[in-house]
Amino acid sequence: MEKLIDFLFTVLGRLPLPVLHKLSDVCGFWAYFFAPKLRRRVAENLRYAQLPDHAKMVRRVLSESLKSGTELAIAWTRSPAYMVSLFHQVEGWSYVEEAIQQQKGLLLITPHLGSYDLAGRFISEKLPFDLTAMFRPPKKAYLEAIMTKGRERGKGHAAPATAQGVRQVVRALKNHEAVIILPDQVPKAGEGVIVPFFGKDAYTMTLAARLAMMKEVTPLLFVGARLPQGQGFDLHIVPFSGCLNGDKEHDAALINRNVEDLIRRFPSQYLFSYNRYKMP
Repeated sequence: MEKLIDFLFTVLGRLPLPVLHKLSDVCGFWAYFFAPKLRRRVAENLRYAQLPDHAKMVRRVLSESLKSGTELAIAWTRSPAYMVSLFHQVEGWSYVEEAIQQQKGLLLITPHLGSYDLAGRFISEKLPFDLTAMFRPPKKAYLEAIMTKGRERGKGHAAPATAQGVRQVVRALKNHEAVIILPDQVPKAGEGVIVPFFGKDAYTMTLAARLAMMKEVTPLLFVGARLPQGQGFDLHIVPFSGCLNGDKEHDAALINRNVEDLIRRFPSQYLFSYNRYKMP
């Protein structure tokens, strides 16, 4: 099975980006009709976020969510030079340069928004040091092997969302390297707190805030926003807003508010199909 999936990813990764996105659009259109449970979840999550939940918006969210999946084929199989060529405008790179000059670790925070894997690969190629991305291991072992092989390239490293992985990212930050974390993943029981996300209580990880409060660490948020018609991506990097104080509920809620602000800039590209409000 691993060889088959690896082959399929390689084939998909060789498709031109406009073709890959068009394929996702077609699949997203049909998913609207044949995946009613998913369709209802997207519409419900859009309402929580006070965003339009009409049919056109739901179909667009489904299409963009599928693009996040098909883009993994590029992120895990194509050359770094090709991935860099897909990005055009870069906003906020000066914040990264400032952290590098101050010899600080970089905590790069991104929700499931836009092309987070490709954006991470782009950032990794532009940094003068290693970048470690934290991920939740999939349930299928063969998928984890493919994922790790795709991310463990060049200056990129992968850290599982385990105690060992946490030690790995802490060590990277202490070495003044970069770490990517997705703070909108629902954590395991005991690893989060219940705070609002778009006004509705959501079980939220505390790890992102704890890492952001480490000494000599600069937290930044980023998103690799898709351009229309498969033209590529723009990278947007923004500073973290607000002051963390060590209180778990306060800090987790603050992380969520920063994430919400970023999602509102590109609402259709957020993974609203994800069951963000489930409890462990």
